[in-house]
Amino acid sequence: MAGQTYRRALDCCHGRDACALLCIDFDHAEALRARLPEAGALAGDAERLRALGDPTRLRVAHALRAGEELCVCDVAWIVGSSQGLVSHHLRHLRSAGLVTSRRDGKLVMYRLSESGLATMDLLAAVPDRP
Repeated sequence: MAGQTYRRALDCCHGRDACALLCIDFDHAEALRARLPEAGALAGDAERLRALGDPTRLRVAHALRAGEELCVCDVAWIVGSSQGLVSHHLRHLRSAGLVTSRRDGKLVMYRLSESGLATMDLLAAVPDRP
């Protein structure tokens, strides 16, 4: 036998999303477990994804991905929301590290950060869902 396997029938039914038989290939499972990042190390990733969980913020991020650098006025017009609401969403995206800003005279210009661009590129690579 290549690896140690543990099997035990479970006493209760856990529905369609859980195994009715506990079966662990310890060698394989431990090798994968050792490669997983610690939960604490994933907190930043979780925060970035949480920030994109709002449809308006996601539209704002898509607009910035397409337009590279935009002022709040442009983003508001593009996504069809008020400047106040868009400013709120941009602050949220900036606090999550997805967006950077710079002042250009009386305008504040926004763009996706490297992390924001990489995150949006990952989302763009996900095939369309039915």
